[in-house]
Amino acid sequence: MTSRLAQLLAGLAAYGLSDALLVRAGLGLDPWTALHQGLARQSGLSIGVVTNLVGVAVLLLWLPLRRRPGLGTVLNVALIGPFLDLALRELPHAHGLVARGALLVAGVLLNAVATAAYVGAGLGTGPRDGLSLGLAERGLPLWRVRTAVEVTVLVTGVLLGGTAGIGTVAYAVAIGPLVHRLLPLLARAPQTGGAKPPAPGGEGAGGAGAGSGGRTGDAGTAVLPARRASSRRRRSASTAAR
Repeated sequence: MTSRLAQLLAGLAAYGLSDALLVRAGLGLDPWTALHQGLARQSGLSIGVVTNLVGVAVLLLWLPLRRRPGLGTVLNVALIGPFLDLALRELPHAHGLVARGALLVAGVLLNAVATAAYVGAGLGTGPRDGLSLGLAERGLPLWRVRTAVEVTVLVTGVLLGGTAGIGTVAYAVAIGPLVHRLLPLLARAPQTGGAKPPAPGGEGAGGAGAGSGGRTGDAGTAVLPARRASSRRRRSASTAAR
Protein backbone atom coordinates (compact mmCIF):
# COMPACT_ATOMS: atom_id res chain seq x y z
CA MET A 1 0.00 0.00 0.00
CA THR A 2 2.82 2.41 0.85
CA SER A 3 4.49 2.02 -2.53
CA ARG A 4 1.17 2.43 -4.33
CA LEU A 5 0.41 5.59 -2.38
CA ALA A 6 3.87 6.96 -3.17
CA GLN A 7 3.31 6.23 -6.86
CA LEU A 8 -0.10 7.92 -6.72
CA LEU A 9 1.31 11.06 -5.10
CA ALA A 10 4.21 11.21 -7.56
CA GLY A 11 1.76 10.82 -10.42
CA LEU A 12 -0.49 13.62 -9.17
CA ALA A 13 2.48 15.95 -8.64
CA ALA A 14 3.72 15.18 -12.14
CA TYR A 15 0.22 15.76 -13.49
CA GLY A 16 0.10 19.24 -11.97
CA LEU A 17 3.53 20.01 -13.43
CA SER A 18 2.51 18.71 -16.85
CA ASP A 19 -0.55 20.97 -16.86
CA ALA A 20 1.69 23.90 -15.94
CA LEU A 21 4.02 23.11 -18.84
CA LEU A 22 1.08 23.11 -21.24
CA VAL A 23 -0.18 26.42 -19.84
CA ARG A 24 3.27 28.02 -20.16
CA ALA A 25 3.60 26.70 -23.73
CA GLY A 26 0.51 28.71 -24.68
CA LEU A 27 -0.16 26.59 -27.77
CA GLY A 28 -3.40 25.00 -26.68
CA LEU A 29 -4.65 22.96 -23.73
CA ASP A 30 -6.57 19.77 -23.21
CA PRO A 31 -10.34 20.35 -22.83
CA TRP A 32 -10.55 20.29 -19.04
CA THR A 33 -7.52 22.52 -18.51
CA ALA A 34 -8.91 24.94 -21.10
CA LEU A 35 -12.11 25.07 -19.06
CA HIS A 36 -10.16 25.64 -15.86
CA GLN A 37 -8.15 28.41 -17.48
CA GLY A 38 -11.28 30.08 -18.86
CA LEU A 39 -13.03 29.95 -15.49
CA ALA A 40 -9.91 31.28 -13.78
CA ARG A 41 -9.77 34.25 -16.15
CA GLN A 42 -13.43 35.04 -15.58
CA SER A 43 -13.39 34.59 -11.80
CA GLY A 44 -9.98 35.97 -10.85
CA LEU A 45 -9.17 32.74 -8.98
CA SER A 46 -5.99 30.84 -9.70
CA ILE A 47 -6.23 28.02 -12.22
CA GLY A 48 -5.24 25.57 -9.49
CA VAL A 49 -8.10 26.64 -7.22
CA VAL A 50 -10.52 26.38 -10.14
CA THR A 51 -9.17 22.90 -10.92
CA ASN A 52 -9.99 21.85 -7.37
CA LEU A 53 -13.47 23.39 -7.43
CA VAL A 54 -14.36 21.80 -10.76
CA GLY A 55 -13.10 18.47 -9.44
CA VAL A 56 -15.44 18.74 -6.45
CA ALA A 57 -18.37 19.71 -8.70
CA VAL A 58 -17.74 16.77 -11.04
CA LEU A 59 -17.36 14.41 -8.08
CA LEU A 60 -20.84 15.44 -6.89
CA LEU A 61 -22.17 14.23 -10.24
CA TRP A 62 -21.04 10.76 -9.24
CA LEU A 63 -23.85 10.60 -6.65
CA PRO A 64 -26.74 9.89 -9.05
CA LEU A 65 -24.45 7.49 -10.92
CA ARG A 66 -23.83 5.58 -7.67
CA ARG A 67 -20.08 5.49 -8.08
CA ARG A 68 -17.82 5.33 -5.03
CA PRO A 69 -14.60 7.36 -5.03
CA GLY A 70 -11.33 5.73 -4.09
CA LEU A 71 -8.49 7.30 -2.16
CA GLY A 72 -6.89 8.28 -5.45
CA THR A 73 -10.07 10.08 -6.50
CA VAL A 74 -10.08 12.21 -3.36
CA LEU A 75 -6.36 13.01 -3.58
CA ASN A 76 -6.77 13.84 -7.28
CA VAL A 77 -9.37 16.48 -6.39
CA ALA A 78 -7.30 17.84 -3.52
CA LEU A 79 -3.75 17.89 -4.89
CA ILE A 80 -3.53 18.50 -8.64
CA GLY A 81 -4.63 22.14 -8.25
CA PRO A 82 -2.02 23.07 -5.64
CA PHE A 83 0.72 21.26 -7.60
CA LEU A 84 -0.36 23.17 -10.73
CA ASP A 85 -0.26 26.55 -9.00
CA LEU A 86 3.10 25.78 -7.41
CA ALA A 87 4.60 24.79 -10.75
CA LEU A 88 3.26 27.90 -12.46
CA ARG A 89 4.89 30.08 -9.81
CA GLU A 90 8.26 28.45 -10.47
CA LEU A 91 8.18 28.01 -14.25
CA PRO A 92 9.34 30.98 -16.34
CA HIS A 93 7.36 32.19 -19.32
CA ALA A 94 8.59 30.77 -22.63
CA HIS A 95 9.53 33.08 -25.49
CA GLY A 96 9.81 31.96 -29.08
CA LEU A 97 8.11 29.15 -30.91
CA VAL A 98 10.93 26.65 -30.32
CA ALA A 99 10.86 27.10 -26.55
CA ARG A 100 7.07 26.96 -26.44
CA GLY A 101 7.07 23.85 -28.63
CA ALA A 102 9.56 22.19 -26.30
CA LEU A 103 7.29 22.92 -23.32
CA LEU A 104 4.34 21.47 -25.22
CA VAL A 105 6.16 18.24 -26.02
CA ALA A 106 7.46 17.95 -22.45
CA GLY A 107 3.98 18.63 -21.08
CA VAL A 108 2.29 15.95 -23.18
CA LEU A 109 4.95 13.35 -22.43
CA LEU A 110 4.94 14.09 -18.70
CA ASN A 111 1.15 14.06 -18.65
CA ALA A 112 1.16 10.55 -20.13
CA VAL A 113 3.66 9.32 -17.53
CA ALA A 114 1.69 11.01 -14.74
CA THR A 115 -1.62 9.51 -15.90
CA ALA A 116 -0.16 6.01 -16.14
CA ALA A 117 1.41 6.43 -12.69
CA TYR A 118 -1.69 7.52 -10.81
CA VAL A 119 -4.03 5.14 -12.64
CA GLY A 120 -1.51 2.32 -12.31
CA ALA A 121 -1.39 2.81 -8.54
CA GLY A 122 -4.85 1.25 -8.48
CA LEU A 123 -6.33 3.60 -5.87
CA GLY A 124 -9.03 5.36 -7.87
CA THR A 125 -9.82 7.22 -11.06
CA GLY A 126 -9.97 10.98 -11.32
CA PRO A 127 -13.44 12.54 -11.00
CA ARG A 128 -13.69 13.49 -14.67
CA ASP A 129 -12.87 10.00 -15.96
CA GLY A 130 -15.24 8.50 -13.42
CA LEU A 131 -18.05 10.68 -14.72
CA SER A 132 -17.59 9.42 -18.26
CA LEU A 133 -17.36 5.79 -17.12
CA GLY A 134 -20.44 6.19 -14.94
CA LEU A 135 -22.48 7.51 -17.84
CA ALA A 136 -21.16 4.75 -20.10
CA GLU A 137 -22.30 2.13 -17.59
CA ARG A 138 -25.86 3.36 -18.20
CA GLY A 139 -25.66 1.82 -21.67
CA LEU A 140 -24.09 4.62 -23.68
CA PRO A 141 -20.93 3.88 -25.72
CA LEU A 142 -17.91 5.17 -23.82
CA TRP A 143 -16.35 6.87 -26.82
CA ARG A 144 -19.54 8.80 -27.50
CA VAL A 145 -19.85 9.85 -23.87
CA ARG A 146 -16.28 11.07 -23.70
CA THR A 147 -16.53 12.85 -27.02
CA ALA A 148 -19.72 14.65 -26.01
CA VAL A 149 -18.43 15.58 -22.57
CA GLU A 150 -15.03 16.80 -23.68
CA VAL A 151 -16.18 18.67 -26.78
CA THR A 152 -18.71 20.46 -24.57
CA VAL A 153 -16.01 21.18 -21.99
CA LEU A 154 -13.56 22.44 -24.62
CA VAL A 155 -16.08 24.73 -26.33
CA THR A 156 -17.18 26.14 -22.97
CA GLY A 157 -13.58 26.69 -21.94
CA VAL A 158 -12.71 28.50 -25.16
CA LEU A 159 -15.79 30.72 -24.88
CA LEU A 160 -14.66 31.65 -21.37
CA GLY A 161 -11.15 32.51 -22.55
CA GLY A 162 -9.31 29.20 -22.35
CA THR A 163 -6.60 28.42 -24.88
CA ALA A 164 -7.11 25.96 -27.75
CA GLY A 165 -4.75 25.38 -30.64
CA ILE A 166 -2.16 23.02 -32.03
CA GLY A 167 -1.37 21.87 -28.51
CA THR A 168 -4.97 20.73 -28.07
CA VAL A 169 -4.72 18.63 -31.22
CA ALA A 170 -1.29 17.25 -30.29
CA TYR A 171 -2.56 16.25 -26.85
CA ALA A 172 -5.66 14.56 -28.26
CA VAL A 173 -3.67 12.58 -30.83
CA ALA A 174 -0.78 11.56 -28.59
CA ILE A 175 -2.09 11.01 -25.08
CA GLY A 176 -4.09 7.81 -25.66
CA PRO A 177 -1.33 5.82 -27.41
CA LEU A 178 1.28 7.04 -24.93
CA VAL A 179 -0.71 6.03 -21.86
CA HIS A 180 -1.63 2.73 -23.52
CA ARG A 181 2.07 1.87 -23.72
CA LEU A 182 3.02 3.22 -20.31
CA LEU A 183 0.16 1.89 -18.18
CA PRO A 184 1.21 -1.78 -18.25
CA LEU A 185 4.67 -0.74 -17.04
CA LEU A 186 3.26 1.15 -14.04
CA ALA A 187 0.18 -0.88 -13.16
CA ARG A 188 0.63 -2.22 -9.64
CA ALA A 189 -2.69 -3.64 -8.49
CA PRO A 190 -6.38 -3.85 -9.35
CA GLN A 191 -8.38 -0.70 -8.67
CA THR A 192 -10.52 -0.56 -5.54
CA GLY A 193 -14.03 0.67 -4.75
CA GLY A 194 -15.28 2.99 -7.46
CA ALA A 195 -11.83 3.12 -8.98
CA LYS A 196 -12.02 1.78 -12.48
CA PRO A 197 -9.28 2.56 -14.94
CA PRO A 198 -10.10 5.68 -16.96
CA ALA A 199 -9.63 6.13 -20.63
CA PRO A 200 -6.16 7.65 -20.70
CA GLY A 201 -5.70 11.34 -21.03
CA GLY A 202 -7.68 12.32 -18.71
CA GLU A 203 -7.90 13.77 -15.93
CA GLY A 204 -6.60 16.10 -15.29
CA ALA A 205 -5.65 14.15 -18.00
CA GLY A 206 -8.61 15.43 -20.41
CA GLY A 207 -8.06 15.72 -24.12
CA ALA A 208 -10.64 15.26 -26.78
CA GLY A 209 -8.75 12.42 -28.33
CA ALA A 210 -7.89 10.14 -25.46
CA GLY A 211 -11.17 8.63 -24.89
CA SER A 212 -12.69 10.60 -27.46
CA GLY A 213 -9.17 11.48 -25.66
CA GLY A 214 -8.95 12.12 -22.19
CA ARG A 215 -8.03 14.01 -19.09
CA THR A 216 -6.82 9.06 -20.35
CA GLY A 217 -4.48 1.63 -26.00
CA ASP A 218 -7.14 2.55 -23.66
CA ALA A 219 -7.51 1.30 -20.14
CA GLY A 220 -11.00 2.70 -19.77
CA THR A 221 -12.59 1.44 -22.95
CA ALA A 222 -11.47 -2.05 -21.99
CA VAL A 223 -13.61 -2.05 -18.82
CA LEU A 224 -17.05 -2.56 -20.33
CA PRO A 225 -16.05 -5.08 -23.05
CA ALA A 226 -14.14 -7.05 -20.42
CA ARG A 227 -17.27 -7.24 -18.28
CA ARG A 228 -19.36 -8.44 -21.20
CA ALA A 229 -16.77 -11.10 -22.06
CA SER A 230 -16.73 -12.25 -18.44
CA SER A 231 -20.53 -12.46 -18.42
CA ARG A 232 -20.49 -14.54 -21.62
CA ARG A 233 -17.96 -16.93 -20.09
CA ARG A 234 -20.14 -17.37 -16.99
CA ARG A 235 -23.21 -18.09 -19.11
CA SER A 236 -21.27 -20.63 -21.18
CA ALA A 237 -20.02 -22.37 -18.05
CA SER A 238 -23.55 -22.49 -16.63
CA THR A 239 -24.93 -23.99 -19.87
CA ALA A 240 -22.17 -26.62 -19.90
CA ALA A 241 -22.95 -27.54 -16.31
CA ARG A 242 -26.60 -28.09 -17.14
